[in-house]
Amino acid sequence: MYKIKLVRSRIGCTPKQRQTLDALGLKRIRQEKSFEEAPAVAGMIAKVNHLIEVTKS
Repeated sequence: MYKIKLVRSRIGCTPKQRQTLDALGLKRIRQEKSFEEAPAVAGMIAKVNHLIEVTKS
């Protein structure tokens, strides 16, 4: 289980990175979402890893 938290602003991101954050459901700073471990989620995390904080539980 991944717990993902948006810690940096979406301002200045590329459109692809914004789409990835939208797919993860992260729109505001300090917003958190939980996801099951899956290859698709791991790929999205890798795309925006400089904007988010990931904890594995």
